[in-house]
Amino acid sequence: MVSFRKCILALTVLVLFAGLASAQVGLGTTSPLTCATNVSVTPTLRAEGYTEQTGDITITCTGGTNFTPGQQIPAVNIQVFLNTAVTSRLLPISGGPSNASEALLLVDEPGSGLPGYGPSLAQKVCPTPSVGCTQYVGTVAGTTLGTAVDACTTFAGTGACTATSAVFGANVFQGIVSGNSVTWFGVPVLPPVTSGAARVYRITNVRANATSLSGGSAAGATPVIASISISGATSLLISNPTPTVGFVQNGLVGTASSATNQNQCNSTTRASINTLTFTENFGTAFKTRIAAQTNSQYAGQGVPSAAAPGNQNVPGQIYNSESNFVLAVPGNSTQAGLADYGTRLKASFSNVPAGVRLFVSTVNVNNNALPVTLGTPGGSSGNTGTTGYALLVSSETINDGTTGGVFFPAVSSTDVPSTGNTPIVEIPVVNGSATAVWEVINTNPNAIDALKFGVYSTYTSNVAQNSPPAGTATVNLSFAPTPTAAFTAAAGAAASSTLSVPRFIADTSAARNIQIINICRTILLYPYVTNVQGFDTGLAIANTSTDPFGTGAQAGTCKLNWYQGANNPAQGDSGTIASGTVYTTLASLAVPGFNGYMIAVCNFQYAHGFAFISDLGARNLAMGYLALVIPDPGTGSRNASPPCQGISGCSATGENEGH
Repeated sequence: MVSFRKCILALTVLVLFAGLASAQVGLGTTSPLTCATNVSVTPTLRAEGYTEQTGDITITCTGGTNFTPGQQIPAVNIQVFLNTAVTSRLLPISGGPSNASEALLLVDEPGSGLPGYGPSLAQKVCPTPSVGCTQYVGTVAGTTLGTAVDACTTFAGTGACTATSAVFGANVFQGIVSGNSVTWFGVPVLPPVTSGAARVYRITNVRANATSLSGGSAAGATPVIASISISGATSLLISNPTPTVGFVQNGLVGTASSATNQNQCNSTTRASINTLTFTENFGTAFKTRIAAQTNSQYAGQGVPSAAAPGNQNVPGQIYNSESNFVLAVPGNSTQAGLADYGTRLKASFSNVPAGVRLFVSTVNVNNNALPVTLGTPGGSSGNTGTTGYALLVSSETINDGTTGGVFFPAVSSTDVPSTGNTPIVEIPVVNGSATAVWEVINTNPNAIDALKFGVYSTYTSNVAQNSPPAGTATVNLSFAPTPTAAFTAAAGAAASSTLSVPRFIADTSAARNIQIINICRTILLYPYVTNVQGFDTGLAIANTSTDPFGTGAQAGTCKLNWYQGANNPAQGDSGTIASGTVYTTLASLAVPGFNGYMIAVCNFQYAHGFAFISDLGARNLAMGYLALVIPDPGTGSRNASPPCQGISGCSATGENEGH
């Protein structure tokens, strides 16, 4: 992962060297001040995301008119419009506007480590984002520099500032968000003047609502377009004022394996019923919270600080994390650019039959019996081939910590499935619904990750009480968090100081079936039924669920299916057969003129059949036979050998075997 980042960083540095030219000002020849925009890396944004990171915009200015040391620097307002809402986190400061945000504008790449005076300075945030900061031209050791000065003990209106008295000016400005635009007020514009020198303005941490641009174009992606407007005391001639800052396409493909059929009449304990797969649609759709810098678990989930690994405050570096350029803003406890967690994956279960308990794997799996091994966690050098890894978390919105270190809300396993050693834990089912959320803690941006998670069920059969009832449990798969009662879709699509980052739309696709509880049935085969040529067949079906062994009484109907090769009669219905009673009929009454066989599908567990064939009045020929009880093909294969192999509800020694 880091090797990839190093390559990107090297390219970024080359771009900065070409445009920055030491970011210094010399008082040489005078030429028109001109500026050009550039987006060095245009990212792919997830169409499901409300707060997707757009690419950094750099505005590189050259030329201009000489300024006198000590002269106040004219300022401009720089406004960026997007073709969708700006959703950067709001970071209001005391006494400031409520819509001040984490979207930042940096002057001369402070803290980048590049050559020159501006890049060598620390990052200093302007404390008045609604008006900007008044600044002056300063000198250091007798040399006039392209840096602003906001205080000077010897300044008297025309004199120069000295190295000992000058305090370098603000070089970081907070953006003010309004709808689909963000504005940086009072940004000083000091012309670099000298041939080959440049002034660089970097716009970063602009997040966008990509959901309004979802759907894609014929090429499969929709562009996010920025339009740059300049106003104020001076003018800037900008080439390419409408750069593309991202492309939107779906980030997730969610699938479930085939639904497992289970019988109401057989209890089950932590049986594997489904495998859920979350596949990213492009290599950077799954991200850790920050860029991991060490090979230790949760290295990508911590909080950056100057003293901790994972510091993310170098302008222009590509981090491939949910966080972007991270910087503390005086007056607000939340760091600009810092996401609340890494990519989270959500399974929303619905229609879970009453009495069914659900379990999920706490880690991603190779198969439901075997979990994935993390191997080398984190993302340090040489670790680009690491397997994607995710852990179950206790809530879709709880963050990974807000101060130094990490508080990762992992859920510990409590069990293993009936087969295998995968760590699993029960998730609460309330009114047929349940939710499981996993967070990505390791990912490879150079590959497509497909993370699989096991689903398991437990229930106790109680047929007499119709428990669990017949039904089909389903699941929807999405990123997390998604809208809730407190987080509406409308609120999620706008900038906020309270909603978490990132956040996503809910899965609106058709739910996927994961488990089918079938009612207990008995299937009876009457191999020969006739009422032609003077013969008739008497048919009987006994419901023997009332017995001396404490079996729960059941009742249900039997569907009578008639087959004679051609012109098959319509399906018949016995009506409800109460426990302890017998249903009888004659073929001559049910299907006159019939000569073939009949299959009765009875919706109760203990049905037995008898047929009696005779001539009229049973005066010459008569015979009787027991109907065969055949395995229920709804719970497995009728062709298994032996007949009950793999078939739930079929006993090789009991009455379901046949007669």
